[in-house]
Amino acid sequence: MGELDEIYSNNAEEVFKYLMCLCHNSDLSEELTQETFYQAVKSIDRYNGECKMSVWLC
Repeated sequence: MGELDEIYSNNAEEVFKYLMCLCHNSDLSEELTQETFYQAVKSIDRYNGECKMSVWLC
C-alpha cells in the first residue's frame, strides 16, 4: 500500500488543479480527484509507463 500512497501524494494536487480548471468547483474537483485515484487503483495494470503518471491520471 505504500506505493499507492506515494502515487497519491505525488499526483493528487496536479490532478485536483486540472479538475478545477475543468469544472471550477472545489467540492466537485475533490470528489473527482478521489474517484480518479479509485479508478486508477482498479486499473493500475494498464499503466505502461510511456507517459508521466500524472498525465495518465488526468
